[in-house]
Amino acid sequence: MNPETEFNIGDHVVYPLQGVGVIKDIRERTIKDQTKTFYVIYLDISDMTVSIPVDRAKEIGIRGLVSPAEAKAALDSISGKYEPVNVDWKARYQMNVNLVKEGSIMSITQVVQGLYHRSKIKELPVQERKLYDNALRLLIDECAYSMGRSSEEIEKEIFTYLEK
Repeated sequence: MNPETEFNIGDHVVYPLQGVGVIKDIRERTIKDQTKTFYVIYLDISDMTVSIPVDRAKEIGIRGLVSPAEAKAALDSISGKYEPVNVDWKARYQMNVNLVKEGSIMSITQVVQGLYHRSKIKELPVQERKLYDNALRLLIDECAYSMGRSSEEIEKEIFTYLEK
């Protein structure tokens, strides 16, 4: 492991709001007479490559994948009792955006569970629907990579749990 970096080339990482990516390179760049080290991360889901300064990675929320046990715990928690939050949709939306930005698998699971159950009561506004779709994709991706299973298997399992 490079002593200045937490991750190595080939490591899978989670980029909040973007999903699971793989570190393709760690390179130095000079910008305004300052040399900085960057992670070059390829995000398969969006076919996009991003460069993140190593010294800001934690602040941005870049983290390693959860363990298979943590991924399983997140999936299991989806079937838990759902407690609706009684606030207007704008406050609920902002609360859910903040949970997704937080980037933990449990906060993303909470958003998926809440918006899924709300969608069963009433159709979600467009912004909430997009947020739900994004959170669901993030959850599926991380669990699939972490557990070494296909996205299709994980998605089926999530919906099985949500219907309980």
